[in-house]
Amino acid sequence: MRYFLPTLAFACFAVAVTPPAVAQMPAPTMAIDGTRLDIVAMGESRRTPDIAVINAGVVTEAPTASAALQANNQQMSRVFRALEAAGFAERDIQTASINLSPRYDYSDRSERRLIGYTASNQLTIRFREIEQAGSVIDTLVAQGVNQINGPSFQVDSPEEALNEARRDAIVKARERAELYAAAAGMRVVRIVAISEAGAARPPVIMQRGGMAMDAVAEAAPLQVAPGEQRLTANVSVTFELQ
Repeated sequence: MRYFLPTLAFACFAVAVTPPAVAQMPAPTMAIDGTRLDIVAMGESRRTPDIAVINAGVVTEAPTASAALQANNQQMSRVFRALEAAGFAERDIQTASINLSPRYDYSDRSERRLIGYTASNQLTIRFREIEQAGSVIDTLVAQGVNQINGPSFQVDSPEEALNEARRDAIVKARERAELYAAAAGMRVVRIVAISEAGAARPPVIMQRGGMAMDAVAEAAPLQVAPGEQRLTANVSVTFELQ
């Protein structure tokens, strides 16, 4: 019973200090003497990604669940040792998922037959040496990784780029307002309101399905190209025209 008393006391206190409910009043709108013009503009900035993300997994099969997990743990231990030897920090290696599932034979339509188990362990690995993505994948494959998604590329600290996109959006909104005003034989008097509809990082895309590990092992070292990412900001600006 003692576990509920503090919660009850806190609830009573909250009721005691909460002011009576009142109807929310809409925010006052600035009066416009002239013509109102609403503009929605998108600004953008571009950056070269400085972080690569790889999803790497070990998938093992065995007749029993324990054997599948044991084989998986052995291969994953080699992967962790290889990542440590390569200088990866602990904060850049994260377990994404661990799964164990039965495998069945459905060749006999009258009854399915258990034929074994599949164990998988997936890691998410982040690193800044993007040019080394190919060699990292080669190393992972050599240590037993047989499922890879990625790499995907990210901008680690996008705020500066997003602020640049916001400024670009305001400039574009102003230019568009000037165009409309000139076309209507008017002039822009002032900005009445500004609101941000959203600032977006580029989506993180991980290719699904993984790579064919036999093909990777036999091919030349993998080459990757991070390219350029586009970061955007959307603003809604209200102008007064006269």
